[in-house]
Amino acid sequence: MTTVATVTGVGALLREWRERRRLSQLELALRANSSARHVSFVETGRSRPSEEMVLRLAEHLDVPVRERNALLLAAGYAPRYTESALDGPELGPLREGVERLLAGYDPYPAIVVDGSYAVLAANRGAGLLLEGLPGHLLGPPPNAMRVTLHPEGLAPRIRNLPEWRGHLLAQMERQIALDRSERLRALYDEVAAYPVPDADARGGQDGDGGEGAAPYPYFALPLRIEVRGRVLSFVSSISTFNTPMDVTVAELAIETFLPADAATADFLRALPD
Repeated sequence: MTTVATVTGVGALLREWRERRRLSQLELALRANSSARHVSFVETGRSRPSEEMVLRLAEHLDVPVRERNALLLAAGYAPRYTESALDGPELGPLREGVERLLAGYDPYPAIVVDGSYAVLAANRGAGLLLEGLPGHLLGPPPNAMRVTLHPEGLAPRIRNLPEWRGHLLAQMERQIALDRSERLRALYDEVAAYPVPDADARGGQDGDGGEGAAPYPYFALPLRIEVRGRVLSFVSSISTFNTPMDVTVAELAIETFLPADAATADFLRALPD
């Protein structure tokens, strides 16, 4: 669990979050049903905020649950949010529900990742995409960004790698802007530095006439990836849990890959059970 020494001061931390969100003291005060004067006093240390005020400001600043605990500690209060082990009994019902979701989505790929993109669970469809990858990329646990962008990973198989790589890096940049995770920043620096295989190494670009290429525009940026000699196309979506009260649950995300064309859907449905 993230801890911050009390001497740092909750005011300085709140000011940092406010500036990251590009809000004025007045804007934050109006959202939190307070006054700009009180927010100013809190930030400068002239007033100690109540526990309720810390949580209210954190909510309107969209502070991640893990960092809300840090704010409470800095203000002299006990952490509010637990951090349960994913394999512990407390999260048993959630774990069972997620496993059912993954199994029900099969044969379409689906994975569960934490806040640093470590893959915590995956279904058979996701395993299909990972066939033949070297063991050093498969963990445990594998990291979704590392597996996708590493030159020994999926990158050589992705037909539209420049576009998909740009999408993933932009996604990480948005997350880094919201969070203060040094681990995520280090991962970004690592994967952004990976060399990009050229088009010949990737077996051609979109529009090369390869099997599975679609003659019509996609409705969203697809992942076009070679699997067992065919080019499959997917669009992805990411789901998180609403109003989490546990740090572990707050950082979980379920990414599902929907076939972007009929040929991909037909190929997956024809796979043996």
